[in-house]
Amino acid sequence: MAVGTSGPSGASEALPRPHAEFPYAERPYAEDGHGIEPDDLPDGLVVADESGRVVCFNAAAARITATPREAALGRPLEKALPLEDLEGRRWWSLTDPYGGLAIRAGQPERNLLLPGGREVLVSARYVRREPTGPVRRVVVSLRGTEARRRTERSHAELIATVAHELRSPLTSVKGFTATLLAKWERFTDDQKRLMLETVDADAGRITRLIAELLDISRIDSGRLEVRRQPVDLPAAVGRHVQAHLSNGQPPDRFLVRVHQPLPDCWADPDKIDQVLGNLLENAVRHGEGTVTIEVGAAPLKTADHAAKGTAVTVSDEGAGIPEESMGRVFTRFWRGSKRGGTGLGLYIVKGIVEAHGGSITVGRGPGGGAEFRFILPVGAPAYLA
Repeated sequence: MAVGTSGPSGASEALPRPHAEFPYAERPYAEDGHGIEPDDLPDGLVVADESGRVVCFNAAAARITATPREAALGRPLEKALPLEDLEGRRWWSLTDPYGGLAIRAGQPERNLLLPGGREVLVSARYVRREPTGPVRRVVVSLRGTEARRRTERSHAELIATVAHELRSPLTSVKGFTATLLAKWERFTDDQKRLMLETVDADAGRITRLIAELLDISRIDSGRLEVRRQPVDLPAAVGRHVQAHLSNGQPPDRFLVRVHQPLPDCWADPDKIDQVLGNLLENAVRHGEGTVTIEVGAAPLKTADHAAKGTAVTVSDEGAGIPEESMGRVFTRFWRGSKRGGTGLGLYIVKGIVEAHGGSITVGRGPGGGAEFRFILPVGAPAYLA
């Protein structure tokens, strides 16, 4: 939103329709007649005119600074918004927006302190009529630091979790390899094989954790690539069930239902394998009784319209997920039980499904256990349509 000031003649520099409460604030009107007011902005907005006095102080700025609007309007900027840097220096004296270098366009966002030591994120823009002319307006944006602190805590938790999960397998790998190198001749072939199998299993655990971290990085940055190909979902489910049977699960542990006819499904086969593997592993590890997998056609509701989709449902007969925890299932570090895991798998599953344009939900299954259901859109990619 642009903000105007009064020129020497008393006329507004910008739009001729001033806001009644903020006489110096422009109100850009859309074609439908609805304007944008300073109080509509989610961030704090403070505007000072060419004399350095505050002419706009929106509701978010009043909330963030705990300063009433009436107490700020008309006051010098350094008095209405007394900011200090983290070393205790007065910010407006340090930056000198009106008397500093004429080539400056503003100040980048940084952490500053309000009276009482409360941190805020502040950025400023210096508005000039000419590239090196005098400053006509100083437009200041204010943000609270709560969201950034939550992100920093999340990153710290991720680092702590990774360090904890890596320590155990790395200790095992280091210990067994050092023992084998030092005392190779003292062990029998069976003992050597057992230790090497343990090293191999722990190395695989480390590899999976690193892959999870890479997936999280791509999901958080929006860079998760989806390479769509025709996917046979019943065949993919069958492969995962067979893998669990080969690892010792009884044949009656799984029940697969496929409801024909199925629409064509175009998806990234490797990532869909990752989703199926994670959901079946969760059902086997944390659930009980029969694990039921159903595949069938289902409508997929998007923000714009309803489309055809293919749904996969995985349910078990265990204790299920408490109602109060269902809203946190797809967040980082959520664990349904103490039976191992990093708590990152379901977060990645949700990111993969949504990268395909699909949706995933959690609820209670017919047998009382947890039920996960994801729906993928069908149809060929746009370049083949």
